Amino acid sequence: MPAPGELTLEAPRRGRPPAHLADLDMAGRREAMTDLGLPAFRADQASRHYFGRLETDASTWSDLSPADRDTVAQALLPDLLTPVRELSCDDGATVKVLWKLHDGSRVESVLMGYRDRVTMCVSSQAGCGMNCPFCATGQAGLTRNLSTAEIVGQVIAGSRLVRSGEFPGSRDRVSNVVFMGMGEPLANYRALMGAIHRMVDPVPEGLGMSARGITVSTVGLVPRMRELATEGLPLRLAVSLHAPDDELRDTLVPINTRYPVTEVLDAAWHYADTTGRRVSIEYALIRDVNDQRWRAELLAKRLRGHLVHVNLIPLNPTPGSAWTASDPDDERAFVRALEGAGVPVTVRDTRGREIDGACGQLAAATP
Repeated sequence: MPAPGELTLEAPRRGRPPAHLADLDMAGRREAMTDLGLPAFRADQASRHYFGRLETDASTWSDLSPADRDTVAQALLPDLLTPVRELSCDDGATVKVLWKLHDGSRVESVLMGYRDRVTMCVSSQAGCGMNCPFCATGQAGLTRNLSTAEIVGQVIAGSRLVRSGEFPGSRDRVSNVVFMGMGEPLANYRALMGAIHRMVDPVPEGLGMSARGITVSTVGLVPRMRELATEGLPLRLAVSLHAPDDELRDTLVPINTRYPVTEVLDAAWHYADTTGRRVSIEYALIRDVNDQRWRAELLAKRLRGHLVHVNLIPLNPTPGSAWTASDPDDERAFVRALEGAGVPVTVRDTRGREIDGACGQLAAATP
C-alpha cells in the first residue's frame, strides 16, 4: 500500500528488458562478474570500454580473453536499442533516431549540435501516460517504462555518432542531456536516477558528464519534484506549465487536477531554494488558447521574485490537431508582458520541426 501522497502512476508491466551492464552501479557490476565466474576487476575493464571509450562491442576489448569477452557480451551486453529510421535536418546538425526495443516498443531520441555544445533529447518511457492533448507522445498513451540501460544507451549511441565524425562540430561526445523526449521522466523515477548516475559518475563508473548539463522535465509530479531536490545533484529542473490558471491547465495538462498550479510552483521553488539552480518554466504558446495578455500577466505574477526562466515554445504541429502556434504579434506581446514584469524569458528555437523532432512531436510512428 503506497504511503499518503506517494505516486501510483505505474507503467504497464510489459517486456522487462534483459539485464545490461549500464543497469548496474560499479558494485553491482563487480558482483555480476563474480557471479559469472570472472574476477571482479573485469567490471572495471568492461566499464572503461563501455563508458570511457564508448566501445559497445565486447569483441574489440583486447585486454580480455576471447572467452571472457563472450561471457560478458552474452550476459551483460544484450541489444536493447535497434535503429529503425534516422532523419536529419539543419545540415546534419539535428538527427532524430527511431529505436525498436527488445519487445517491439518504439521510442525516439534527437541529437542537436550547437556552436558550444551537443545536446541529446532522450526518452524515458515508451509513450506517455500524461495525456496532454497538444502533444503527439501524450496522445499515443503509455506502453512501458524504459530501463536505466535503455535510457543510457540513447546517450551512448549519440556520443558514438558524434565521435564518428559524421556529425558536424568539434565535440567528441554528447555534452548535455535533456529529458524532454517521450515520457514523463519523474514517473519512471528509479530508472531515471540510475541513468543520471551512469551519466554523471566519473569514468569508469559512468560517462563523467556534468550534472549541470542535464535537464529533467516534468509536467508537475510534486512528490517526485521534492524528492529530486534531495538527490544532491545540481540538475536543471524544467516544469511544463503551459497555463498559469487551474481552469485551463486542467485541460492542457490533465495531471493538474491532482497537482494544481500552486502546488507545482511551490515544489519548483523548493527545488530552486534547495539546489541553487534556476528552474525553467516551459510554456507552449497555443493560438487563442493560452496566449492572452492577461495570462501572461498572471504568469508573471506567479513567477516574479523567484529563481526562474521562462521558455516560450511556439506550438509545433502534430497530426490531427486543430491547435496551432500563436500569431507572431501575440507572441511578442506575451514576451513583453513577462519582460516588463522583470521575468527572464526566451522564445525557444524549434529545432527539428521538419523531421517531427521538435517539442511535442515525438510519436515513434513507423512508415
